[in-house]
Amino acid sequence: MGCRRIPILDALRHPQQILRRLCLVTSIATVGLAIAGCGATTHVKFDGNKAFSYLKAQCDFGPRPPNTETHRKCGDYLVNSLKPLADAVSEQNFECQVDQRTLNLRNIIAHFHPEMKEYILLCAHWDTRPVADEEVDKTKAAKPILGANDGASGVAVLLELARILHETPPKIGVMMVFFDGEDYGATPNLMFMGSKHFAKKLGDLKRAYGKPIKPRYGILLDMVGDRNLQIYRERFSDGKAPEIVDKVWKAAADLGYGDVFKNTNKYYVSDDHTPLLAAGIKCIDVIDFDYPYWHTLDDTVDKCSPQSLQIVGDVIAKVIYSEPALFTGKSQSSK
Repeated sequence: MGCRRIPILDALRHPQQILRRLCLVTSIATVGLAIAGCGATTHVKFDGNKAFSYLKAQCDFGPRPPNTETHRKCGDYLVNSLKPLADAVSEQNFECQVDQRTLNLRNIIAHFHPEMKEYILLCAHWDTRPVADEEVDKTKAAKPILGANDGASGVAVLLELARILHETPPKIGVMMVFFDGEDYGATPNLMFMGSKHFAKKLGDLKRAYGKPIKPRYGILLDMVGDRNLQIYRERFSDGKAPEIVDKVWKAAADLGYGDVFKNTNKYYVSDDHTPLLAAGIKCIDVIDFDYPYWHTLDDTVDKCSPQSLQIVGDVIAKVIYSEPALFTGKSQSSK
């Protein structure tokens, strides 16, 4: 994630400055979820170990900042991983000018249940930061970070959710967007490039069968893999979409994860959800605020755990499969 953390009082005075940091720990076994929805029970099983393998696979490419070969290869890996699972996969290619450089970027979009009129939007960023600007040793600060937590973790959860959505279709549509260019610059105008582009082009996007996209709400996952996972209610999310925050935090409490999903506010965080909120999409940020390895060379695989991915995956799966059926574009499904 490409932001700065600031205390609450300072945030009130400087709402455009924000955060980035992460995580604490918990340990559980892989569990099956029995989730009631529309009078039936759907059994789905998120596998934290599989999600962790997706995290490691991304890191095996090395740091993944835009305009690098590792970035291109990782993007191709994501597309190829999604194609067997999603109903449709597309790429949103675009350019951004930064410091007299042209960045070649792409958002990756996957559709599940595309005949539905409305979607839940799930998103994460897949690029990594080109500099380790939080390194104490400034001789290391110019090096790119691996981004095991800050980049790979949210993507890993989405890829495992894609497997579940393929094997057990939900009663609603789901659209996943893997944002590019989130973590490039030092200031907000040089960050969140993928989500800004997506929000700007939302009216032009078409679903897999050609109808306008209408996300009911969105959930952004960012830095959710830290071994010491502690997720607080993010304040921009709570201000603009409190009912969605309530929905996610209730799912966590129902699953016994109230010690990880803390039901209190802590910081404002500027992240990929803020351009979506500005575009009228009720998107919340699920993020651990206090990660000691943020934007350093120590944001590596060993700082993350399958158990943390398991917790977040269980919660998001419960939210998805607890949603009632939404109307299709052709006929009305029973709610």
